[in-house]
Amino acid sequence: MPSPYRALFAAPGSKGFSAAGFLGRMPLSMMGIGVVTMISQLTGRYGLAGALSATIALAAAVLGPQISRLVDLHGQRRVLRPATLVALAAAAGLLIAAHLRWPDWVLFVCAAGIGSVPSLGAMVRARWAAVYRGTPQLHTAYSFESVIDEVCFIFGPIISIGLSTAWFPEAGPLLAGGFLAVGVYWLTSQRATEPAPHPREQHGGGSALRSGGLQVLVATFVATGAIFGAVDVVTVAFADERGHKSAASVVLALYAAGSCAAGVLFGLLRPGGAPARRWLLGICAMAVSMIPLLLVGNLPFLAVALFVAGLSVAPTMITTMALVEEHVPRAHLTEGMTWVSTGLAVGVALGSSVAGWVIDAAGARAGYGVPAVSGAVAVAVGFLGYRRLSRPAPVRGGSVEQHNERAERHVA
Repeated sequence: MPSPYRALFAAPGSKGFSAAGFLGRMPLSMMGIGVVTMISQLTGRYGLAGALSATIALAAAVLGPQISRLVDLHGQRRVLRPATLVALAAAAGLLIAAHLRWPDWVLFVCAAGIGSVPSLGAMVRARWAAVYRGTPQLHTAYSFESVIDEVCFIFGPIISIGLSTAWFPEAGPLLAGGFLAVGVYWLTSQRATEPAPHPREQHGGGSALRSGGLQVLVATFVATGAIFGAVDVVTVAFADERGHKSAASVVLALYAAGSCAAGVLFGLLRPGGAPARRWLLGICAMAVSMIPLLLVGNLPFLAVALFVAGLSVAPTMITTMALVEEHVPRAHLTEGMTWVSTGLAVGVALGSSVAGWVIDAAGARAGYGVPAVSGAVAVAVGFLGYRRLSRPAPVRGGSVEQHNERAERHVA
């Protein structure tokens, strides 16, 4: 590992919370695609599979920011453990209902319950921010976490799809639940690095989403998430049509591998210029990279096209987190990061659902029109909101930070 990344772990406890976050994030790439694989194997209905995956993502979009807001108020340990128990119980219900062929509405209720899964990526990034806030190491830390995200997306689909196709249909989602339980309970046991909560009297009113810059990021990432959700579902169906369904995991892993490689290199740089400009260029690159998918005719070409498409993902996500840290008050940081994930989750829900219906109606190849259109929408929204991101952010924390300082002096 290059020295800037090695230097990150000089901070006490950083290895432990980063490792726990890695395990806890594996379900991010395993659960949705695992449900798609499981349901398509048990029923052959890609529309239902995509709709269930979309339900999980939409429920996470509704519940995730509220859970993270509670974390900002009360701390990670007090909130994450009960939220995870709810998600695990719902996941168990979904697997049982699918196995026993219970009515579709039961599947949707359980899928909605899985949405209470906490955003482990935001929790770990909040710990890095507490350690390295205001230093160049924070850029490297965010880059490292984006690489970890992509490592999860490299191995998660391989494990989930591979187990569900080679062992039994429910195997992928079952292992995802195990990773979630271990990751969350390991992370929350590490109290020394847990960011200090901001009690309600110090927290200020309103939501992190009141920030104009954050609104632009979230809106744009709805369209960006649609790219990811559609690509996952369509790639599984594309490989299935060609008689190599298990190969979908390898193809999707190459998509993540391209992003991982770009993220590693980006973390070694100290990019200059305005972060908003770099972010918009990244959104444009992601959109353009979807065009070749419309021309795919075989799995090798698809694999190459997705690897190239992945090169723009991690740098864009890294810059996004830096913009969140710049535009959102410290007392709302975990919530602000989760809102970005929420935008992605809503987009994944829309993209996977629409792609599933397009596949059922016109075949897998036509489904790649969904990520192409989604990319164009992301560019349009990004350009419309660029001024909000590029204008100087207000002094971070404002009266909330001043109130915090007064409260700390009072306690002292």
